[in-house]
Amino acid sequence: MNRTLRAALLLLLTLPATPAIAQNAALSPIQALLQEHRETIETSSRRSIQPAIDAIRDSGLEAAPLVLEKWGEREMWQREADGLFFYAEEVDRDTLEVFDFATAESIGTYPEDDFDQLKPNSGIRALIASALVKFQLNDPDPAKRRDALAALARNGNESHLPILRDSIEDEPSAGIRQQKERLERLLTISFGATEEERIAAMEHFRGDLGVDVRAALNPVLTSTTEVVPGDAPPEGENVARVLRPGSDALSEVAAYELLVANDLAPRRLTGADQRNTLAAHIDGGRVGGVDLALLSDPDARDRAYAGLVAAGLAPPAATADEVEAALDAHTFYEAYRENSEAVTDAAREVLRSIERKVAFNQFLDLTLDALSLASIYFLAAIGLAITFGVMGVINMAHGEFIMMGAYTGYVIQQLIPDYTVSLIVAIPCAFGVTFAAGVAMERLVIRWLYSRPLETLLATFGISIALQQLAKNIFGTQARPLTSPGWLDGALSFNDVVSISYIRIAIFVLALAFLAFFLVLMNRTRLGLETRAVTQNRSMAASMGINPDRVNMLTFGLGSGIAGIAGVAIGLYAKVTSELGQDYIVQSFMTVVVGGVGNIWGTLLGATMIGFLQKGIEWLNPSNTLAAQTYMIIFIIIFIQFRPRGIIALRGRAAGD
Repeated sequence: MNRTLRAALLLLLTLPATPAIAQNAALSPIQALLQEHRETIETSSRRSIQPAIDAIRDSGLEAAPLVLEKWGEREMWQREADGLFFYAEEVDRDTLEVFDFATAESIGTYPEDDFDQLKPNSGIRALIASALVKFQLNDPDPAKRRDALAALARNGNESHLPILRDSIEDEPSAGIRQQKERLERLLTISFGATEEERIAAMEHFRGDLGVDVRAALNPVLTSTTEVVPGDAPPEGENVARVLRPGSDALSEVAAYELLVANDLAPRRLTGADQRNTLAAHIDGGRVGGVDLALLSDPDARDRAYAGLVAAGLAPPAATADEVEAALDAHTFYEAYRENSEAVTDAAREVLRSIERKVAFNQFLDLTLDALSLASIYFLAAIGLAITFGVMGVINMAHGEFIMMGAYTGYVIQQLIPDYTVSLIVAIPCAFGVTFAAGVAMERLVIRWLYSRPLETLLATFGISIALQQLAKNIFGTQARPLTSPGWLDGALSFNDVVSISYIRIAIFVLALAFLAFFLVLMNRTRLGLETRAVTQNRSMAASMGINPDRVNMLTFGLGSGIAGIAGVAIGLYAKVTSELGQDYIVQSFMTVVVGGVGNIWGTLLGATMIGFLQKGIEWLNPSNTLAAQTYMIIFIIIFIQFRPRGIIALRGRAAGD
C-alpha cells in the first residue's frame, strides 16, 4: 500500500514537468481543429492536404493565420506524447521554446526530442501560401496587402476569386482598391462562373496595354492540334482553324505522326527500317515467303515485309501510298482548350484591339528612340559641322576629341566621388581640355594645310591613330566606366510599351541647350558674325578687317570643345575606350553632309534624318545591326546624288565653292 501511495505521489510531483499545455491546448478551438485533421497533417501529402488547409483558412478562428504562417515557415511542431500541435523556436541545439497557437504565448522550454517538426514540401507550402492570401488581403498593413496582390497575380486560382471580391468593399486605400479591382477582373477572365461574366471582364480591358492583360487573355486562346476521321471536325468542338497537311502550319510528317500517336494509322515504313527488318529475318534464302533474289524489286520487298507482319515478326507499317491515303481520310484542326466559342471570340477581339494599340505605342517608342539617337548624333556632329563649314577641313580626328572628353569625365570622377558634382565639373573641364587640344592642332597642323583637302585628311587621320594609341598607353585597353548620378538611373515609363531612359532624356535636353547656345552665338555675338562672314566669303571678310586665321582657330577650338562635351554625355551610357570616337565619326560626317555643310539647322535635320533612318532599318532587321549600317550608307549615297549640298545648302558665294 505504501508503495502504491509513493508511486501516486511521484506521479503528481512529475506533472509540472509536462505542464498544462495539453489541457489548455485541448480546450483551444484551433487545437481541436488541428486534431480533427491530425492524420492528414501528419501524412503531409500534397494530394490530400487541401481539405485540412481549407478547414483552417475558413474556420474564422483568430489563430488560423498564425497556424498557416508557422506551418508554411516550418516552425510548427507536434508533441510525440499526445500529438498536440504547437509552434516553437530553437533555443539551442537540443532545446525548444514552445508557444501555444491559441494565445501566442510561450509555455516553456522543452527537449527537442519530445517533438516532431512538420516539414511541408514546396508543393504544400505553395498551398499554404495560397490560403494565407485570405488573411493578407485584409491585413492592416498596406504593404502586406500589396504583397498579397502580387502573390495572387503570380499564382491566383479559382478559390481566390471570391476571397478577393469580399476584400474589395472594405479596402480603405483607393490605390490598393484599384489594384484589387483590376486583379479581380483578370481572375474573372480565367475563373468566372458564367460566360457573360468572363466576357464582361475581357471587355473592360479593351485597348489596355498591360502585360498582365495579355497574360490573362492568351491562355484563353491556347489550342491543341487534333485529328479525326472524316471530312470535317466533330460537332461541338470550338475549332480555331482547319489545317491542311503539307502547309506551313502542319507538315505532312507532323500530320502523320499525329495519326500514329492517336492509333489512327500504323507507323511510317522507311526504306532503312524495311531493309533492316528484312535482313534480320532471313531464313533459308527466303524472308517473309519471298526469295532473296527477288528483293531488288520494291514491290517484292513490300510483300516480304507484309509476310513478316502477318507472321507477327514485324510491326505494321505504312507504305508511301498508305500514308497519303491515311492523310486524305482524316481531318486535322486546331481546337481551343476553351469550350465556349463566345469566350474565345471575345478574347480574340479584345486582343486585336490591344495589338492595334500596342503597334501604335511601339511606333511612339521607336520615335522616342530615334529622337534620342538623333540628339546623340547632333551633339557628336555639331562641332564638326561648324569647322567643316567654316574651314573646309575634313577632320578625321574629330571622334578622338569625343573620346578625350569622355576620358576627362572619367578622370574627374576619380577625383570627385560625388557623381552629380563630378558631372557638373566634368562638362566645362572636357570643353576646356578639348578646346585647347583643338586650338593646338589647328595652330600646329591644320593652318599649314588649308586648301589642300587630301593632305588634311591624311594628316588628321594620322593624328587620330596617334591619339588612340596615346589613350591606350595612359588608360590601357580596358573599358572605363563613366557612372551617371543616381537621379539619372531608371527610365521614364509612359506605359508598358513606351519608355525612355533618364540618361537619354538628359542628352536630349543637352542637345537642345547647345542648339540654343549656337543660335545665340552665331546670331548675337561678334564671333558668330565673323564666323558667318568667313563662311560666306573669306576674301571679302578679310577685306572688311576680319582676321580669318583667328576665326579659324577659335572656330576649330570651339568645335573640338563641343565634341568633348558630347564625349561626356555619350560616356554616361557607353563604355569609355580609346575607340569610342570611331563609333560616331562616320555618323557625324553623314549628319553634316546630309544636313548641309556649315548650317546648324541643317545639322539638326541631318541628325534627325540619320537617327530615324537607322532606327527604322534596325526595326525592320533587328537581328543584324551591321546590315542596318550598310543600308543606311547606301541610302545616304543615293540621297547625295539628288541633294549634293544637303538638306539646307549654303547661300551666297561660298555655295559655289
